[in-house]
Parts: sequence; C-alpha cells; structure tokens
Amino acid sequence: MAVGVGPHPRPWPEDPRLDPALLAAGDRRNVVDRYRYWRHDAIVADLDHRRHPFHVAIENWEDDRNIGTVVRTANAFLAAEVHIVGRRRWNRRGAMVTDRSQHLRHHPSVEDLADWAATADLTVVGIDNLPGAQPLERTELPERAVLVFGQEGPGLSAPARQAAAVVCSIAQYGSTRSLNAGVAAGIAMHAWIRRHGRPLASST
Repeated sequence: MAVGVGPHPRPWPEDPRLDPALLAAGDRRNVVDRYRYWRHDAIVADLDHRRHPFHVAIENWEDDRNIGTVVRTANAFLAAEVHIVGRRRWNRRGAMVTDRSQHLRHHPSVEDLADWAATADLTVVGIDNLPGAQPLERTELPERAVLVFGQEGPGLSAPARQAAAVVCSIAQYGSTRSLNAGVAAGIAMHAWIRRHGRPLASST
C-alpha cells in the first residue's frame, strides 16, 4: 500500500510553503496530512511557532539505540528541544528522520546540561525507578521542565540524579524491573502533555 499522496492536481495552489517538486511527483513522506506538499523548512518554521516549553534530555555514555526513539517521540509531542548528554554521536535510525524537524542540542556533561537549564529557568526532572522517587502518576510536573532519562540498563547516572530537582518513577505491575528507555520517555512526555499540552491545531 502506497504511503502519502500522489501528484497534486493542477492548477497548483499558490502557497509559498508548498514544494513544486512534491506537488509534481507526490509526497510520500511520513508527515501528518497538514504538511503534505510543504517544504521541509516551512514545516520546521510552523512547528517552531507551536512548540511546547518542555525539553527532553537523554544520557549517551554507552551504545544505546533508544535515543532515536526518544527523539521521534519528542517530535510527536512537540518538545522544544532534545538534549544529548555525553557522546555527540548516536544511532539515528530509530528517529525515522524526525531528527530533521526536531531541535537537538549536545552537552558534554550532565553539569553542562544543569548549568544550561538553570540559565533557561527550567527545572530538571529525572525519570527513573529509584528508591525514594516520587510516583509520576501523582507528581505535578512543572511546565518549564527538562525531563532527563538515563541509559538503557544503568538508568540515570549519579551526576544526573544529583542535578535533578525531583526524580519520578513510573508505576509497574509486572515482573520486570525496568521499562525500555524509549517507552519510559514516551510515558513521561505524555504525562507532561496531559497536564500542560495545548489543544491540537486545526488540520487546515
């Protein structure tokens, strides 16, 4: 089954946001219908007008393929930025090209992230199932926040725990000790959206 839409019938709409090449050949990109035939830069500009004030950070000390999933989810929930802490390079396959539409920032250390967050007046919120963590389900997430996630397996590093104003845990009822980092990020972002998210924009 073909994804997207084919060539646009003529006469073409007079809209500077539209890409003549896409109008002629069709738009098979993985974008919502609102952005069919739009130029990439026009899509990013429109997203920038509507981004939410929360940020997402993920530590990148080991080889972790979940980072791409976190970026893709951050794009879906329209996070202001995704911050990669540690190694600059990461596996982009899981992002499914959404990293082109999502603002990314690199920090060499957790301390650098914390300093930046303080300057930007953002509260650092760690997400990990640690002893003493507050249940995410009963925590009032701040509107201006950086949700920080650790690596798959070890979770938040000691510096990240120290930098966090609060650490939230996600309730689990089965036998596993921890959630996949990409899944945990999606749950936490949606918790923020449920409290602070703006209504969905019109499709026109």
